[in-house]
Amino acid sequence: MLALAVSSVNAQTVIRQKRQHQRIKQGVRTGEITRAEAVNLRNGQKEIREEKREARADGVVTPAEKQEIRQDQRKESRKIFRKKHNNRDRN
Repeated sequence: MLALAVSSVNAQTVIRQKRQHQRIKQGVRTGEITRAEAVNLRNGQKEIREEKREARADGVVTPAEKQEIRQDQRKESRKIFRKKHNNRDRN
């Protein structure tokens, strides 16, 4: 049961990462996000992946680590929204 709960949380964060990556990609494709903004957003996603990797390194992801990862994902999601709606575009 515990393994199912841990894998469920991990699956949720993986799905969220994929969705955020798709949002960035879509923003670049439509021109809502400039290249510089995309680089900044991708670096934020990379930091979250590294944070997740570090959390799993000891074999146990603590509730505090999970909470911090989720908080960082929410923060990055807000950044994506702001970058897509800041009236700057590629053109």
